[in-house]
Amino acid sequence: MAAREIVPGVHAVGAIDWDRRLFDELIPLPEGTTYNSYLVRGSEKTALIDTVDPTKTAELMANLDGLGVEKIDYIISSHAEQDHSGSIPAMLERFGDAKVVTNQKCRDFLIDLLHIPGDRFAVIGDGETLELGDKTLEFIIAPWVHWPETMLTYLQEDRVLFPCDLFGSHYATSSLYVPDENAVYESAKRYYAEIMMPFRSSIKGHLEKLASRDIDLIAPSHGPVYNRPALITDAYRDWTGDAVKNMVVLPYVSMHGSTQTMVDHFVGALMARGIPVQPFNLTKTDIGDLAKALVDAATVVIGSPTVIFGPHPQAVYAAYLANLLRPKTRYATVIGSYGWGGKTVDTVKDMLGRLKVEFLEPVYVRGLPKDEDFAALDRLADEIAKKHQEAGIVPA
Repeated sequence: MAAREIVPGVHAVGAIDWDRRLFDELIPLPEGTTYNSYLVRGSEKTALIDTVDPTKTAELMANLDGLGVEKIDYIISSHAEQDHSGSIPAMLERFGDAKVVTNQKCRDFLIDLLHIPGDRFAVIGDGETLELGDKTLEFIIAPWVHWPETMLTYLQEDRVLFPCDLFGSHYATSSLYVPDENAVYESAKRYYAEIMMPFRSSIKGHLEKLASRDIDLIAPSHGPVYNRPALITDAYRDWTGDAVKNMVVLPYVSMHGSTQTMVDHFVGALMARGIPVQPFNLTKTDIGDLAKALVDAATVVIGSPTVIFGPHPQAVYAAYLANLLRPKTRYATVIGSYGWGGKTVDTVKDMLGRLKVEFLEPVYVRGLPKDEDFAALDRLADEIAKKHQEAGIVPA
């Protein structure tokens, strides 16, 4: 894509990756992504805020050529992960006098990951500024967004925040600014769920720090620029807050139909009690959709048959994912079927150890469910409805 002006003296010079469909060999990208890089030209100095994935280095170079850039004084590295830092070596080769400006921890990571010589760095601390002449960059150290070395950059005169991965979305679009608020909201929520949710407590603190600054534009490292910052800042306050919704998320897998029969009955029982439910067949589910559903659901129920002596591997994956992402879920349990025995319930319960949840009485039955098993599922639905009511959870 061609370079585009955000405010006078500031251009988006990154790249759109329309075709990428998997990130970190883990996260599905149904809408592609962008790697955003921003050129800030002051009256005396020029800075490049982040670079692009190394597969897109040529596009970054072409965008700089299109602007007639002959000198870059500073390369700001907000985050050492290669989709943002991977083109720094090429930039340093082209702009031989440029310094990489970052914090000490990010410097150490970049030396390890990209073998950048130590003398090419200028190390800064929280709250320090970099003068470009008529433009001033302020650095805000924001650890655990989502790595321990992340920092944000605030352009004081133009009130533009460059938050790197924070507030991002894997959303490929030719629009510089948010083209469709609903679509970008959903993409950003998915991005938050997959990447940011484990660091919810840290992000809440960083949101408080940002509240004292006037911000007219938010220019993240993935996705479009927010020309209405409240769209994403309000969303993050909601997602990182403690409130949950009257919702049950039900990831499940069934081998011979017994667990499927239980899931079908249980979904109907929840619906009859006014509890929205999102079932996810784990043999077909996009894990990004499952992660997004976990953001604010009050209850998680994992459905699994027993394989030999434990849960089905797909259910293990769902439990591991939930435990890793650490949603603010209040309640959890297991339903499913077994043949001759095993430790499925205990294994799943142990795997959810990082979640601060109340574990409800599971419904785990031998073989094809019988009338008394369906009655037990009904009682579990009653218990969930009662817990949601006692917690004061407002129906969705």
